[in-house]
Amino acid sequence: MAILGQIRSRPWLLMGVIALALLAFLVNPDSIDKVFGKNPDVLGKVNGEKITREEFNDQLFVLQQQAEQQGQPKNGLEEQAWQLLVQSKLIKQQFEKLGFEMTEDYFWNQLQYDQMFAQNKQFFDEKGNFKTQELKKQIEDMKNMSPEGYNQWLKTRKSIEYRLMARQVFANVSAGITTGKKEAEELMKERDQLADIDFVKVDYASYLQKTKINVTTEDLANYIKQHPVMFKAEPSRNLGVVFFPSQPSAADDAATQKEITKLFAGGTDASGGTENFQNTKNDSMFVMANSDAPFNDKYVSPNQLPPTIQGQIATAAVGQTFGPYKEQGAYVVSKLLGKKTSDSTLSRHILIAFKGSPAGQDVKRSKEEAKKLADSIGAIVKANPAKFTEFLKLSNDPSSAAQGGSLGWTTPETPFVPEFLKYLAENPKGATGVVETQFGYHIINIEDKKAGAMGYKVANLVKVIKPSDATEAQTDKNARRFIQQVQGKSFNDFVNIAKKGNYQFSNPKQAKRFDGQLQGLGTDKDADILAWAFDKKREKGDTEFFTVDGTGDKIVVYLNGKQEKGLADPESVRDQIEVVVKNKLAAKQIAEKIGKAGNLDQIAKQFGTTKQSAQVNLLSPSVAGAMEPKVAGAAFGVAKGKISNPIEGGTGVYVLIKKNETVNKQPGDLKQFTESVTQRNAGMFGQGWMKSLQDNADIEDYRIEIWNKVGAQQ
Repeated sequence: MAILGQIRSRPWLLMGVIALALLAFLVNPDSIDKVFGKNPDVLGKVNGEKITREEFNDQLFVLQQQAEQQGQPKNGLEEQAWQLLVQSKLIKQQFEKLGFEMTEDYFWNQLQYDQMFAQNKQFFDEKGNFKTQELKKQIEDMKNMSPEGYNQWLKTRKSIEYRLMARQVFANVSAGITTGKKEAEELMKERDQLADIDFVKVDYASYLQKTKINVTTEDLANYIKQHPVMFKAEPSRNLGVVFFPSQPSAADDAATQKEITKLFAGGTDASGGTENFQNTKNDSMFVMANSDAPFNDKYVSPNQLPPTIQGQIATAAVGQTFGPYKEQGAYVVSKLLGKKTSDSTLSRHILIAFKGSPAGQDVKRSKEEAKKLADSIGAIVKANPAKFTEFLKLSNDPSSAAQGGSLGWTTPETPFVPEFLKYLAENPKGATGVVETQFGYHIINIEDKKAGAMGYKVANLVKVIKPSDATEAQTDKNARRFIQQVQGKSFNDFVNIAKKGNYQFSNPKQAKRFDGQLQGLGTDKDADILAWAFDKKREKGDTEFFTVDGTGDKIVVYLNGKQEKGLADPESVRDQIEVVVKNKLAAKQIAEKIGKAGNLDQIAKQFGTTKQSAQVNLLSPSVAGAMEPKVAGAAFGVAKGKISNPIEGGTGVYVLIKKNETVNKQPGDLKQFTESVTQRNAGMFGQGWMKSLQDNADIEDYRIEIWNKVGAQQ
């Protein structure tokens, strides 16, 4: 308040603060972050290049569109969008370092090689030439007629540009991968050299069955410190999650069955008990008024009907009812309203648009003039169908005109405007007519028709089995009692109390801020839980209560650990590395017990195992079915007839004696071998190079800080 008072009495002080901030920004734009905090429109930087909120939203939009097209969930893609943007920035930087530039000419010349177009034949003519000009025209039309669609294209184009840059960069860099003569000769030698050995293996699994070894947090931490590159960690949280689903009880199930039986054979309250699903005169209205699922007026194939009635529908009479039956958490009664075949139609059209219609860009004719022209053409074509092609030059649908006006085979389910589909359904093969739609006047010619499969129109009265108020109240009571029990308790107490109550427990150990979904949970509340867990005020041991909107499900969350950027928290990766660390501790004990053993038989007797023989090779280091490169290396490193020191292998501790070495020269000359090695290395290069770029990049991620302050949306 004292500072505010000074500013009010001395306005020059406020002007000084603004001037100071402006000066700092002009001298160094990044300084404004220090004055006012991070710019909420800049989510991070890659080697100094900004990742903006707009770029992030565009990348997320593209991923969500792809997910929707593939029938996958659209949520939880934020982290994938971020990683793709980071990699795209790195690729762009390499692209520019190589002297390339993403110009308009470059984009259109390379577009045909992108995965989105390369395998799609519709973008190439009969000679295999890419239809560049036609695609440009379609995009220009979209820009004029559908601003929203054009905006989507611009977002998609950005992703395409990054893919084209990646293709160019990988092609240039991988072209420099070669295999030297000396390297190839050494690899051929390793390929052909064989060593015959006798060995004793003390298997880790067998040893640990007899010897108990506890892996401490310190043991895990030491292993992580020895392998820092493998355990670079981004900020994450270790969470305990207990889920209380609001599931219908047996009483709720019985109540729903009683309700649908009343609607089916009794009568609705609104009709005074006289109208039911069996005797109603208006099935669609009855369903809309009484069902938990909407009425579907379309004819569908049997496999689109509820599974319970799919096998009965073919022999059923129109008006026949089915049920009540139980289907996916609901009670259903069904009534067959009609059946008919679904014809497929091959048609072509000429579109005569008018000024103001969606297809009327640059068209000057009025609606009346368009109708007069369409009627004139329709009359000529109806009298002589062979003249159809003469009028294609007048069509305002250039894409179909290029195909002779053809629209291909369509069915009643094809997403055409209703007026067009109605004409196709009601007219026979050879018919020609003029149809008005929002796009203009269509001269339609039906070239062919063929009968399709039988379709069925079915009214489904659905009552979802929902938890009652009493059931939801009990779920809420259980969840609140549980959070009271665990308040201030240890994580072990949290787990044990959950298991004792037979509650659904999960433990996402490395939950990231932008994962979108929690492993073992997957509700609409997951994002809120992650936001809570990453709040700066949150401390280990904190608990919180969440209610899932729309379902009444309850969730209790316990913050068990906070992993900041750096090396991974040992306990968060215990599941991944405990076996490896335990084996290493076992290897140390086994080696100490072996000591300076005199012979293999002595070691075999000491550990209750047997002496074995094998032939090993450096390039393919398999020993008795296990890949053991250290053992193969030792076989060629120890003198013939000498016993080796204990070797810490991947599956056990080995001690060996080399009996002899031989050479098994394999077919193929040095040139062929060199080419195969180069080809193999080139195939492995891309992923390794990308990882190297990312590991060595200066990547700054402000998302958590910004999201905590201003939220995900502006």
